Order: sequence, then C-alpha cells, then structure tokens
Amino acid sequence: MMKDKSVFYISAIFLSLIVLFGIIAPKALETATENIQYFITDYFGWYYLIVATIFLIVCIYLFITPMGRIKLGNQDDKPDFTRSSWIAMLFSAGMGIGLVFYGSAEPISHYAISSPTGETGTANAIKDALTYTFFHWGLHAWAIYGIVGLIIAYFTFRKKEPLTISNTLKPILGKKVNGKTGKIIDILAILSTVFGVATTLGFGAMQINGGLSFLFGIPTNFSIQIIIIVVVTFLFIASSLSGLGKGIKILSNGNMFLAGLLLVIMLIFGPTMMILNLFTNTIGTYLQNLPYMSFRLAPLNADIRDWINSWTIFYWAWWIAWSPFVGIFIARISRGRTIREFVLCVLLIPSIFGFIWFSAFGGTAIHLESSGVAKISELALEQALFGVFDHFPFGMGMSIIAIILVAVFFITSADSGTFVLAMMSTNGVANPANRIKLMWGILLTSIALVLLYSGGLMALQNAMIVAALPFSVIMILMTISLFKSLNKETKQMFKKHIKR
Repeated sequence: MMKDKSVFYISAIFLSLIVLFGIIAPKALETATENIQYFITDYFGWYYLIVATIFLIVCIYLFITPMGRIKLGNQDDKPDFTRSSWIAMLFSAGMGIGLVFYGSAEPISHYAISSPTGETGTANAIKDALTYTFFHWGLHAWAIYGIVGLIIAYFTFRKKEPLTISNTLKPILGKKVNGKTGKIIDILAILSTVFGVATTLGFGAMQINGGLSFLFGIPTNFSIQIIIIVVVTFLFIASSLSGLGKGIKILSNGNMFLAGLLLVIMLIFGPTMMILNLFTNTIGTYLQNLPYMSFRLAPLNADIRDWINSWTIFYWAWWIAWSPFVGIFIARISRGRTIREFVLCVLLIPSIFGFIWFSAFGGTAIHLESSGVAKISELALEQALFGVFDHFPFGMGMSIIAIILVAVFFITSADSGTFVLAMMSTNGVANPANRIKLMWGILLTSIALVLLYSGGLMALQNAMIVAALPFSVIMILMTISLFKSLNKETKQMFKKHIKR
C-alpha cells in the first residue's frame, strides 16, 4: 500500500490538465511547446551537449578506477541471471520502436535531405550520414541510460533504498528526500518518463500508419492514428492488468527473433559488401571524431546549428527523458554485477547492435538512392523503411513483419512503462495496484494522442526537449550523490585492506 499518495495525484492532475488543454486548444499547446523548445535549444543547447558527454566520461571513469570492483548489491551477492541471459536482455533493451522508425529514415535524411555538414548526395555525405547516426544511437545514448540504471541499482541493491529517483539523492539531501523536496524530484522524474514513453508511442502509431498507407493505401491522418492507439492501448492495458509476465516475455523474445530475421534478410539480399564496409569504416570514423562531435554546436553557421537542434539536441533530450524507464529496467536485471562489468556491457552491447542495424537498413536506403533505383528520401520518415523493403523479393512480407514488430514494441514498451510509472508514483512499491497502472496507461496514451493532434512529429519532439531539461539537472545531482557514496565506501574498503 502507498501511504502518501501526493506524488501520484499531483503528477496525474498535472498531466490531465495538459491533456485537457491539448483537446480544447491544440494550436495553443503546439505554439507553447514550440516557443519553449526554441528557447531551450537556443539557450541550453550547449548544456545538453556538455551533460551528455559528462555522463559518458563518468561511465568511463567508473570503469577504469577501483570503484569498478564494487558490486550492485552485497559484495558476496551472485548475479540473478547468467551472463548470457543478462547480455541478451541488455540486447533487447537496445531494440525498440525508435530503431525501426529511424533505421532507414535517419541515414537517408542525413545523406539526401539535410546533412550534418551541409553536403548532400556525395560520397562524403554517405560517410557523414552513418557517422552521425552512430553518434546519436551509440555511446552517449547508452551512457545516459547506463548512469541512471547504475545509480538506481547501486542504491536499491547495495544501500537497500526504495526504488525511487528521490532515494538516490539521500547522500546529498539527507532527510529532505522524505519531504517536499523528494516529492518534487519524483514528480519531475515521472513527468519526464511520461513524455519520453508517450513520444515513443506516438512514433509507433505514425510508423504503423505509414506502413499501412504504403502497403494498402490507407490514409495517413490523425483519425487512423487514433484507431491504432486505441486498439494497441486496449491490448497493453489488458496485458498490464492481467499480470501476464510470461506473455510479455514471449512477445519480447518473439520480437527479437523478428528483428533478427529482418536484419539477416537485409544482410543477405541487400548490398552486403557495402553494408559491411560502411559498418567497419564508420566505426573508425565515429571513434576518431567522437570528441569533436560531442561538443559540436556550429555557433557561426545557422543552418548547421538548426540541424544540430533538430537531431542531436532532440536525441539527447529523448534519451534523458526515457532514462528513468530504461534505467529501472536495466537496474532490475543487474543485481550482483560489478560496476565495471555493468558499464562495459551496457555501453557496448546495445551500441554495437545499433551500429549493425543502421549500417544494414540505412546503408541499403542510401545504396538505393545513390544508384538511382529509388527515391527513398521523398517518402515520409515513417514510410522510409517500407520504401526500402519494396525493392526486395520478400518486400511485402518484410513490411508486414516490421508492422508487427512496431505493434509488439508498442505493447511491451507501454506495458512496462505503466508498471514503472506506477512503481515510481507509489514510493517504489514492487507490485502497484491495478487501478494505478490503469490510470497511467490511460494518461500515457492520452498524452501521445494530444501531442499527435496538436502538431504531429514536431509536437512530439518539442515536448521531449522541454520535459528532459529539469530531469537532466536531477541526473547531475544523482551522479554527485553516487560519487559521494562511492568515495565514502572506497575509503572504508581501503582502511579494511590496510588493517589486514
């Protein structure tokens, strides 16, 4: 039972007011989020770049220092899962609607529509397209997820604190985490998570609609997206209330198989050598240029600065907003792992898979475009992947698999999202009440619908950037709190070692 319901009620009321405002005055909501987004990207773009890079540096520091030997749990705890099972689950965490949505769309956009360097349609543009796609989905993204997951796992399993964001700040806030300060922190974390998950659900609805439109001529509009979201909402709420953990596990495993199948087909029937060469070359370019890209803001070039705002700043905001949800998932499966092992696997396993994915689907889209076979860049973002499949022997089957893939990711992400939000809003209760999960399920899909209604893709992106800013400050405080606790612990371990 939750004793204090204020976090839940304040969060739910605030989000309900946003939904109501979006229904009554959709254009006003779009204008408001757009104006705030412009202000944040213009005045805080530098901040997003710096904090994202700091989180990556922190992860590397934890890996190479003696702190890496500390376990996420008691020092003699054994991991809950075998290493292979744990890595498989990390692998699945790296897959989602975003990879399917942007798998072909992002690289082709960077190559043919709007280049990160201003050069489109050339050999250099191909290299830039893949390099910046790797940058957006690689080490920085997983450092943001990883630092939140690591901190939550450390304080939950080693310090035995309730699984909430506020309790990770005890070393610097003390008893304040049990008062108003702690409640504000948890509310901000919940709001960030809601917009992160809702944005992903909005992308999912657009992708399913885009696939149905490309294959069967079904219109691409808000009415169709309402039907898609309502149907999928019914399925994930039914799943969430029934507690069918095994069912979700089966769906997740099945989705991993389908994603792997699409990838293998693309590697075999696509431009295989180009894919492999692009993958190898781009990893080198990515690692070589990582410091430069990490701090690149183009203050003297308005066009490139707009590109950075639209892509890089958006992605950093998305990962920050999504980090409580992914972080809690990663934390829950990582008890008994050392900090060093956690950092190594969380940063590398999903990143490498993402690199292979974008090399295959993005490289193939660029190959079709550059060789004059198809104009993938003329398709809407949500249709780009289906445009690529249309030029393969099993195109229709691949497209249907992709639609199923997105639909199941929609169900599993929303199901897990409602559970995490219910837990976060009830002071870390392990099994939240069904009515709380039902409320979060309805609010999640309502926010996704309102954002789509008020401005489509741009409204989703604007809301994400706005929601991520306050939680990024909380992440900085969480990191300071972690180091304060780890420094104290390593000193104690050193003293014990000296006495021996």
